[in-house]
Amino acid sequence: MTDPYKVLGVSPNASDDEIKKAYRALARKYHPDKYRDSDLADLASEKMKEVNAAYEEIQNMRKNGGGQSTSGNGGGYNYGGGSSASGNPKYNEIRRYINNGNIAAAEQMLYSIHEGDRTAEWNFLFGCVMVKKGQYVDAQRYFDMACSMDPYNQEYRAAREHLRRQASGYGGGYNTSGRGGGCSTCDICQGLICADCCCECMGGDLISCC
Repeated sequence: MTDPYKVLGVSPNASDDEIKKAYRALARKYHPDKYRDSDLADLASEKMKEVNAAYEEIQNMRKNGGGQSTSGNGGGYNYGGGSSASGNPKYNEIRRYINNGNIAAAEQMLYSIHEGDRTAEWNFLFGCVMVKKGQYVDAQRYFDMACSMDPYNQEYRAAREHLRRQASGYGGGYNTSGRGGGCSTCDICQGLICADCCCECMGGDLISCC
């Protein structure tokens, strides 16, 4: 297995801020907009996926006691924590997968549930999976659906509001529009680093500190 710290080019003893800066630098370097019409587009895309995976792995390790605790936007929020609101044992198992970082297994179990049986909790848990995968636009959409189906559930509302606060912290909400040549859903980038990269590709700077 590839050492995630080597992928980001940092020491395992690096601080959270140093890791974040290294990730952002690589995200700008391999951003797909820079290679859109290049023969290196596929290679850059694969490298960006590797960088994203390494950053997420380091975050998960540190949250689970494998290093310094992660600080900053969303660092302390536990998406999908606790027990199933409905008491459904299958949803409890999915929650355990999410909390243990086995996102692929959680997603597979969610897909195995028949469309007609996909409740508010299903949408909430799928939103949690999307958060863990860094697909925040989709996560917001599933949280919205969960809240519309069960508007009085505090867990669903708290997750949605936390995600919205993360978005407002970067100067706006998550959206799916692709104006100005930016990426359409930010699926390939962690958080809203993608928005910053798109801005810098056009000569601006959304996040002035990086």
